[in-house]
Amino acid sequence: MEGSKPKLKLAVYWASACGGCCVSVLDVHEKLFDVIAAADLVFWPIALDIKYEDVVKMPDSQIDVTLFNGAVRNSENEHMAKLLRKKSRILVAYGSCSHLGGIPGLANFSTKEEIFRRVYQESESTINPENIKPLPEYEAKEGILNIPVFYNDVCSLSQVVDVDYFIPGCPPQTERLLEVFVAIVSGAELTSEGSVIGAEAKAQCEECIRKKTENKRIKKFYRPWEINDDGVTCFMEQGVLCMGPSTRAGCGYRCIKGNAPCRGCYGPASGVNDPGAKMMSAIASIIDEKEPEDISRVLEDIVDPAGLFYRFSLPASLIRRKLL
Repeated sequence: MEGSKPKLKLAVYWASACGGCCVSVLDVHEKLFDVIAAADLVFWPIALDIKYEDVVKMPDSQIDVTLFNGAVRNSENEHMAKLLRKKSRILVAYGSCSHLGGIPGLANFSTKEEIFRRVYQESESTINPENIKPLPEYEAKEGILNIPVFYNDVCSLSQVVDVDYFIPGCPPQTERLLEVFVAIVSGAELTSEGSVIGAEAKAQCEECIRKKTENKRIKKFYRPWEINDDGVTCFMEQGVLCMGPSTRAGCGYRCIKGNAPCRGCYGPASGVNDPGAKMMSAIASIIDEKEPEDISRVLEDIVDPAGLFYRFSLPASLIRRKLL
């Protein structure tokens, strides 16, 4: 229509991730028509018949907004991160994997060699007497076959390229995506570049409505299935580890409303440099024991503390990976 505002050019890309972030984009349901009315999808490999070469041919900064979900696990992920940074005016790290490294980032507790040995030699379902492992390049009768190079480290998007904004979550709540999209379309002022958007600055505990006491003290930790949750009392006060003290609010604490403790997928609250260190501090403040051996006994109840405290954030944390 003559005189109407030109549509934004929108791209969505999926790197090392499970696909849940792409599903969350589709979960806007009928609001998708509002998105389509305001933006043209110019690149989304799972939904559009478009090739990498088409993106290469685009002028720089042609894409107005790219939602990049997934961690950077291999050379293809890195290549696309750098290409989409070049072609995008606004690059958004969308979801936990892109934001902090996510579940794929837990692989940083191992090395590439350990992962390959487990997958291609030692797993219970593997039969590989010739010890064949993937090669980046293989000469077949049809020609040279290439696959991406598997990196030793999993990285968050911002560890590879400059990122304008971060939308956290595993996956992000669709309502938050719509709010951000409407703000961009309307030209509303977003927070400063490099900020987390579509979330709160405060910790999740501050908006959770479960009952809390002033001086909670516990003598034992439980896994969720080991207690009869009353559905009312703070999980931590029942001895169940909940990542709420170190996690950014904004998801509507939906896991807790579903009677499951927070997993920490929205990343650290504002001012928290390391979610694992924050959780260790929260735990230390509620253990009702004074003798070192008694404290150690209580801590033994925590199964896989590293994997629990850094479930979504290991690559972007202070420890970042297992020492080689």
